[in-house]
Amino acid sequence: MSDVWIMRIGHRPDRDKRVTTHVALSSRALGAKGICVDVEDPVLEENIRGVVKRFGGDYVIRTGVAWQEAVEGFRGKVVHLTMYGQRVDEVLPRIPKDEDIMIVVGAEKVPMDVYRRADFNVSVGNQPHSEIAAMAIFLYLCTGGEHLYENRDGEMTVVPNERGKTVVNR
Repeated sequence: MSDVWIMRIGHRPDRDKRVTTHVALSSRALGAKGICVDVEDPVLEENIRGVVKRFGGDYVIRTGVAWQEAVEGFRGKVVHLTMYGQRVDEVLPRIPKDEDIMIVVGAEKVPMDVYRRADFNVSVGNQPHSEIAAMAIFLYLCTGGEHLYENRDGEMTVVPNERGKTVVNR
């Protein structure tokens, strides 16, 4: 699979800070290279960069990026996740594995231009649901879960155990 990028649109810093943070953290954990957020949010940037510093990897965050600019300048396929889209199991085989992908994740109402511009409008279920869950399921299916336990050479590493919590500082 080539590189996967996230475009978060409709972010409202006063209301969506946890949801957008979870979109970023989940996409990072599942192998995305980075996220663009349509509204400038220095606190969100600082929080995500802090996680990357501690736990490693090369995940990138940029805020204040207009979705039109990000989508139009993107060289690859644009996948818009929406409960109104085509079924993920039917669309996934048609998404090229040798091209970069930008996943558009909306907050509230997504402009109709996003539906028109996307190469694929994809649903992970046709019921109201969380955009975080839809993105995570899509990324897992798209990558086969290959990034779940990837070593990212961070300052901190979680050691799996049956009971308890172990974090090792390098």
